Amino acid sequence: MIPDSRALIFTLAAVSFLLVNLELPADSRLTLGAFSLGSGVTALSLMAAAAVLGARWQWVETAFGGLDRAYRTHKWLGIWALVFASAHLMFKADGDGWTKAAMFALDPAVARLARQSGFVALMLLVLLALNRNIPYSVWRWWHKLAGPALLVVVFHALSIKSPIALVSPAGVWLAALCGLGLAAAVYKLLLYPLMSRHAAYEIVAVEHGPSAVHLDLRPLGQPIRFEAGQFAFLSLSEDGLREPHPFTIASGSRQDGRIQFVIRALGDYTQRLVSRARTGMHADLYAPFGRFERLPDSRCEIWIGGGVGISPFVAWLTDAGARDFDRVSLFYFCSPGRDFPDIDSLRGQADARGAAFFPIKGGGADPAFGHALDALVFANPPATIDISFCGPKALLQAVRTRMKESGIPAGNIRYEIFEFR
Repeated sequence: MIPDSRALIFTLAAVSFLLVNLELPADSRLTLGAFSLGSGVTALSLMAAAAVLGARWQWVETAFGGLDRAYRTHKWLGIWALVFASAHLMFKADGDGWTKAAMFALDPAVARLARQSGFVALMLLVLLALNRNIPYSVWRWWHKLAGPALLVVVFHALSIKSPIALVSPAGVWLAALCGLGLAAAVYKLLLYPLMSRHAAYEIVAVEHGPSAVHLDLRPLGQPIRFEAGQFAFLSLSEDGLREPHPFTIASGSRQDGRIQFVIRALGDYTQRLVSRARTGMHADLYAPFGRFERLPDSRCEIWIGGGVGISPFVAWLTDAGARDFDRVSLFYFCSPGRDFPDIDSLRGQADARGAAFFPIKGGGADPAFGHALDALVFANPPATIDISFCGPKALLQAVRTRMKESGIPAGNIRYEIFEFR
């Protein structure tokens, strides 16, 4: 079962508060002091869990059904960690009859600095994660402070006088989570470039479109093995383009190891990449990631790609080992004059594999989309229709509305999260 963000946060908070209350006298468990202490333990637990999810470990991606979902949960863990840290800061974690001792003795001034700097660092990290106007390069380097911030908060937890002993259930809970979180932070900060799955490539072809670019890269050594529909973190060996950035692979797996991307200028980093990409550039690819794959037993497949969200479906179309395209209907949502890949090219690829193709230029409310979807529902029982989606949130909501109107079960859509930040 794939963990849900809300369920994971609730579970971590519930366990933290429960274990904290076991350490307190019964008559002080419903006080503001107990609430403050529980909030502090919960905030630290959430920060440690966020560090684990941010390490890009394969077992974490598998557990969450894709790195995109792990990153979404990672963001919400950080937000709620700030909420509980704020509650912890507002009230004094103290009560009558508490037996308190510090796990690790620090100078009171140093302990106070650790508490305050940890809270400020967490607040800045969450604000950075939520502010989409911050340049990606700035956001990425600030985000690297998540590991050191976790270490500072751990020092704070060890240095304060608390009723939680290291050998108590709450102490063991914190030690296990923080130990795993710190290990994940060290791995991501120092070891990831050395131990992760990556390979060197060279750009051999560049095709520019309206505010977009199509890149074709060949491996300089052992290529990365991937499945159609997965994504990679691309880092070009050029100043200003070295930050690894996630892009969906827009090609199927090939024997020569070549790999393709379709990238649109949507932010400061992608604008630089689109304008500066040229043949001969070298790149490092960290891959593969993602669990966005075709359903093997679907009777009617509807693929919906919005803008560059068409990339995984291009990969599925060009996957040499794939079949059963006669049951596929591909919808391509694009703004007039901004179709890249262009409509004619996609129509040719779809026709070559025997898939139906529907270019939609009016967004999710376009009558052409509704009419085509109604025709598919008329020809197939709604329960047998499976929808795969990749595109902006607004389009996803419009598609869900159309599904409801057409009688397609809400659970018959699966999607790749279009944006990490």
